[in-house]
Amino acid sequence: MHDTRPLLANSDFPAIFRKPLENLQINLGYLCNQSCVHCHVNAGPKRTELMGLETLGQVLELALAANIHTLDLTGGAPEMHPHFRYLVTAARSKQINVIDRCNLTILEDQRYVGLAEFLAGQQVEITASLPCYLQENVDKQRGKGVFKDSLAALQHLNSLGYGQQDNALQLNLVYNPQDAVLPPDQQGLERAYKHHLLANYGIVFNRLFVITNMPIQRFGSTLVSQGRFDAYLNLLHNNFNANNLSNLMCLNTLSIDWQGYVYDCDFNQMLAMPLGAGSKQPLHISGLVLETLNGAAIATAAHCYGCTAGQGSSCGGALENNQP
Repeated sequence: MHDTRPLLANSDFPAIFRKPLENLQINLGYLCNQSCVHCHVNAGPKRTELMGLETLGQVLELALAANIHTLDLTGGAPEMHPHFRYLVTAARSKQINVIDRCNLTILEDQRYVGLAEFLAGQQVEITASLPCYLQENVDKQRGKGVFKDSLAALQHLNSLGYGQQDNALQLNLVYNPQDAVLPPDQQGLERAYKHHLLANYGIVFNRLFVITNMPIQRFGSTLVSQGRFDAYLNLLHNNFNANNLSNLMCLNTLSIDWQGYVYDCDFNQMLAMPLGAGSKQPLHISGLVLETLNGAAIATAAHCYGCTAGQGSSCGGALENNQP
C-alpha cells in the first residue's frame, strides 16, 4: 500500500487552534468484519490491533477528568472489541453520551446476538454507515450482501425505537462518495434517503451525515495506484471554504488510537501525525496534561482540505449545516 503522508506534507493550510475539549474519539482497534475500499483506517477481519484494558481505564479517567460529554467509539467495528460493552456501560453510568460508529452488518452477525438490544438499553447513539440507498452501489463498495444485511439491521433498530420521532434513541446514517468527488448537498440527499428507505423498506432514521473521502490509507493508496491522487487533492484545495474553519471537529475533540496515543483527529492518527503542530514524538494518554490543550496549535497537512472543501466535512456531517 502506498504511503500518502509524504504527498500531503507540503501544505499551505491555515493555522488552527484548539477550543475547550468536549469530545473523545476512541479507536478501539482495526478488527472489522468488512474491508471497504474507502476505509481510511485500513480495517479488516485479519487485523489484530485492539485496545488493552489498562488503556480503556485511562480513557475513562480522562473522560471524567476533562468533563467530557461525548465518547465517540470507532474502529474497525468497535463492537468486536471484547470489552466494548464494559466501556459503554461504564461511560453511560457517568452520564457520558456514547456514539457507536456502526457498520450495521455487525448487528446481523450471529456472534453478536443481542447487541442491538444492548445499545438500546444503554441509550447509545448509533451513527451507521450506509453509503447509498441503492443495493448495487452499496455492495460494490462494501461487499456482496452488505446492503441486505444493512437493511435488516436498520429494521431491527427501528423495532427497538431507534430513529422514531417519539423516541430519544438516535439513529444517524453516513454517506460517503463512491469515487474521488465531493459529496452532494447533505440536506437534499437526506430527503432522498428518507423518502427511498421509508417508501421501499419502511425504514426511518434521524439524520444523514455526508463525509468527504480522505486521501489517506486504503482510499489514498488506490488513488495513487490509479494516478488520480494529485487531481483529487487539487479538487479539495480548489474548493476550500474558509467559513468551515471555525467549526472543524478537531477544535474540540481528541482522537486516541488503540495503543493510547493522542492525536488532533482520526485522520491525523492514521497518518501518524502526533498531537500539536510541529510535534515530532507521539504523546501517550498517560502523559497528557489537560491544561496545555486549550489554545494549542493543531497539526495540519494537505488532507485537512478534505474537511473544509465545499460544505465541509466532519464525523457529524457537513459543517455548513452545523454552524453555531
